Amino acid sequence: MPGAGLRPEGLRAGPVLVVDFGAQYAQLIARRVREAHVFSEIVPHTMPAAELLARRPSGIILSGGPKSVNEVPAPVVDPAVYDAGVPILGICYGAQLLARELGGEVARTGRGEYGRTALRIDASSPLFVDWPADTEVWMSHGDAITAVPDGWEVVATTAGAPVAAFQSRDRRIYGVQFHPEVVHTERGADLLEAFLLDVCGCPPTWTHTSIIESQVEAVRAQVGTAPVLCALSGGVDSAVAAALVHKAVGDQLTCVFVDTGLMRAGEGEQVEETFRRQFAVDLVHVKAADRFFAALAGVTDPEVKRKTIGELFIRVFEEVARDLVHAATVPALAAGPATGSAPTGSGAPVGFLVQGTLYPDVIESGSPDAAKIKSHHNVGGLPDDLAFDLVEPLRLLFKDEVRAVGEELGLPHDIVWRQPFPGPGLAVRIVGEVTPERAEILRAADAIVLEEIRRAGLYRELWQSFAVLPAVRTVGVMGDGRTYAYPIVIRAVTSDDAMTADWARLPYDLLERLSSRIINEVEGVNRVALDITSKPPGTIEWE
Repeated sequence: MPGAGLRPEGLRAGPVLVVDFGAQYAQLIARRVREAHVFSEIVPHTMPAAELLARRPSGIILSGGPKSVNEVPAPVVDPAVYDAGVPILGICYGAQLLARELGGEVARTGRGEYGRTALRIDASSPLFVDWPADTEVWMSHGDAITAVPDGWEVVATTAGAPVAAFQSRDRRIYGVQFHPEVVHTERGADLLEAFLLDVCGCPPTWTHTSIIESQVEAVRAQVGTAPVLCALSGGVDSAVAAALVHKAVGDQLTCVFVDTGLMRAGEGEQVEETFRRQFAVDLVHVKAADRFFAALAGVTDPEVKRKTIGELFIRVFEEVARDLVHAATVPALAAGPATGSAPTGSGAPVGFLVQGTLYPDVIESGSPDAAKIKSHHNVGGLPDDLAFDLVEPLRLLFKDEVRAVGEELGLPHDIVWRQPFPGPGLAVRIVGEVTPERAEILRAADAIVLEEIRRAGLYRELWQSFAVLPAVRTVGVMGDGRTYAYPIVIRAVTSDDAMTADWARLPYDLLERLSSRIINEVEGVNRVALDITSKPPGTIEWE
């Protein structure tokens, strides 16, 4: 399963395991558990009980899922899990599975519930301590639990769910039909904390400091005294990964910033300022724009773009690694001039590559229980003959955790709170073929978008805000002449974790300034449009 091995050995209690039944509920639940300062791991529902219990879990949460427990076959867990004596919380599909597998009944009643729903609490429960009798929760179910197993207790009901919450206190097994992990459920966080802290007895020791300590230890154990390369992209993820690994291995680390020609305006200068001057990290700046544009010539398919960029990235790093073995100063690479110093290490082969891969990257690149949305060049775009062992200290972290770790490590505010930027850079914001001319147009427009968003005081409120260059031209009139030029699409979204996103309602006066400046200042553009698509159905990036 993605992220195996991240578990911090220093925590006094075992993890809370979130069993994934195929939707993206598991990731959100895992994030909410972390917010309660309890370490969580996601495991597939197919994991044998012996393997699951070998992780010494403090608790198990059965997530929601897109299927019905009455389907044949329906996703299930190894039945031995129920008799292991570990506290269990079933949520939505997980609650229905508990009921059906342990002797209750689940049926399609024709009264599904979706959205905000009034919940009535009818019995006491350690999950609902000090709750009012009536509260509002978030439902999303077609089937309903119609009978609980013998000896179990119904705790709460709704108009469409005769069993909205149930329990077996003796066995420490609980089920809720609603979704406590979503913000629309009143006191949902309280319910999860009650399960984690009171029922499972988990100490709240998962903190930003503990993340750093555990990953420093893990990186040292993985790489030993070997040289390590780190791929810097200019974004927050790779920056935090680099700072974390540098804390672990110091001068063994050489950072490599590959200028692909697809970076944002001023990206290279900011990377050099932060890592060479502030952190005194060895930094190799490879100027490889010509190679990337040549590799992308004629390429229009988004997946091919990502994989092409990912493979060329690795080839560049392999070249840097070979040079580090033979010289203390990196000579000019075939890609063009490189600046910077390299460590004077032992000349041992560089076999480790640090990447800032995050958990949502892994999920969106596909796993056994999540359909692939797109390949991330950090994950799905890597070549099969990769010559490095990957070091991915952020692989199971969400973006908010990464930012907090970055602040703890002393990274500059501008880096830590930088909006996410895709690994393939502007290439996936240029629809169609990527050329130097089109990259320059988009880079100039994007710089204006970011400048005006900051000036309006909205930068921190938005998850991402950027410009997109479509593969069409439009007719326009500028002065007394007819133009035939590119449109620019403005994309701005709000989100908590990029798993879902809503389009941002930007003020009209800001949109007017953006349109005016882009059309007047960016040669080759004669029209500006606004993308008002949420995720789902669209993705945040256009490709």
